Amino acid sequence: MTYRAPVEDLAFTMRHVAGLEESIAEGLYPDLSVELVEQVLEEAGRFASERIAPLNAPADRTGAHFADGQVTTAPGWREVYRAWAEAGWNALPCDPEWGGQGLPTLVQTACVEFWNASCMSFALGPLLTAGAVEALTAHASEDLKRRYLEKLVSGEWMGTMNLTEPQAGSDLNAVRTRAERAGDGTYRITGSKIFITYGEHDLTDNIVHLVLARLPDAPPGTRGISLFLVPKFIVNDDGSLGARNDVRCHSIEHKLGIHASPTCTMVYGDAGGAVGWLVGEENRGLACMFTMMNNARLAVGAQGVAIADRAYQQALSYARERRQGRAPGAGEGMSPIADHPDVQRMLLTMKATTHAARGICLMTAAAIDRSRLAPDAEARRKAHELASLLTPVAKAFSTDIGCEVASLGVQVHGGMGFIEETGAAQHLRDARIAPIYEGTNGIQAIDLVMRKLPLADGTTVRGAIAEMRKVGTRLVASRDEAFGATAARLREAVEALDDATSFLLKALAGHSLADALAAATPYLRLFGIAQGGTALAMAALAASEARAAGDANPAHAGRIALARFFAENIATGARGLAQTVMTGASALADAEAALAG
Repeated sequence: MTYRAPVEDLAFTMRHVAGLEESIAEGLYPDLSVELVEQVLEEAGRFASERIAPLNAPADRTGAHFADGQVTTAPGWREVYRAWAEAGWNALPCDPEWGGQGLPTLVQTACVEFWNASCMSFALGPLLTAGAVEALTAHASEDLKRRYLEKLVSGEWMGTMNLTEPQAGSDLNAVRTRAERAGDGTYRITGSKIFITYGEHDLTDNIVHLVLARLPDAPPGTRGISLFLVPKFIVNDDGSLGARNDVRCHSIEHKLGIHASPTCTMVYGDAGGAVGWLVGEENRGLACMFTMMNNARLAVGAQGVAIADRAYQQALSYARERRQGRAPGAGEGMSPIADHPDVQRMLLTMKATTHAARGICLMTAAAIDRSRLAPDAEARRKAHELASLLTPVAKAFSTDIGCEVASLGVQVHGGMGFIEETGAAQHLRDARIAPIYEGTNGIQAIDLVMRKLPLADGTTVRGAIAEMRKVGTRLVASRDEAFGATAARLREAVEALDDATSFLLKALAGHSLADALAAATPYLRLFGIAQGGTALAMAALAASEARAAGDANPAHAGRIALARFFAENIATGARGLAQTVMTGASALADAEAALAG
């Protein structure tokens, strides 16, 4: 089936969950109106649905091809990428000083969902370029900005992130790539990197690699890592492309999914060293790279939402067409499987969790915007802390949901879901990488518990929980009977989160690190359920108020029903997760014995 960009759902969530209207009223987005945002989403959705989405299945079958050091992307890839860049989509969130449009992260995150839902392999290249732009804008010298940013912002060139080596995955202490000072302000980079997304391709004339490497006199560990800009082609003073740099693609990986995205092994320094330029300060490269990674983590969360929504759309379409058995209360003949209660449960689970994850991602994006645009320093600080708290949840919860929803999509298709030609299997294959890259979801959970809960002595997480309670209070006050037990179930989930949070803050204060680490993953899931349920409830409350005011849009009833389903069927697991957080660590003491058996 074809992809339909959910423009109305995104716009509604941005307005009523992520606070778009309030931010505009406060002057945070002085050049924006709701109408303009909706126009941007309409155009982005149209390009995603009409131009990118048709490439998805054919490119999955064709893949990217490597020969003689060159990567050839799938048929149609170059033409659509160039049309996409020329339309200005790559420049959407970038600084106008370098040719960007300066639109907020909230709008960019919505568009990122569209690009990835239409074709995740296609969207990965621009995702890395956006991170490179952000890292260079924040940390590069004025000369590097002048040489590279305009072309990266326009999409004429692409950027990459080079962290991983065979012995250095999540643990960057083990990075061995070397950098030598050349005496002229440049460096010579030697070594190799693996898993480099779009490390080589035929979409742009130049590729700008951001590479982590060590200087000879660097201190050990992550304190001794520097970040270097290493272009495929040296850029002359007049902006033209000069000599080919000493960097090459050795091979591309054959992967479970995202087949059309070239995942490269890169080699630096065959002929004495690739020419590189320092970004930021020597031995401070990890801070620069984290600017890029934090950008990417929210975008990867949006990938999870995107694949989930694409899988849900396809499953719903199939379930309405496929006829099997007779549903309760149906007449003669076979019923569409969408009328069977168990299939309805699967479809509602797919839609509810997708919308919950979307709400979290857009709330995170709004917090990032406020951390940059709020008028006073204290408001910016609080927003930065909230964004820091929500980012690992947005990344990990949303990408887990992407896998779960894609798997349910295969199940809804039955045996045909196991057959590649339906496309359901591709969504599952593509989704599976997202919980792994840009910091595995286990690392996101550890980051949440060990670094983000203690922010501001716990006041940040307490403030987030207080905001969830306010939504629960509004639910209690609502007289709309369509909510059913939504208020009670959501209140229970938030209280479970509060109890688990108190336990973990106490464990951290008492240096019970093993208890905190053992509880990290179930705690993140619990946080996602409470925050996601809150996001759905906020949308449902807005829908209820609109109905009471006479708005007959049928989507409003659906939003209320979706929040109720999530609260009564998914949020009910929150108390069990809280128990796991608070009591589950002791079972790990016997892990060695259990695993030996």
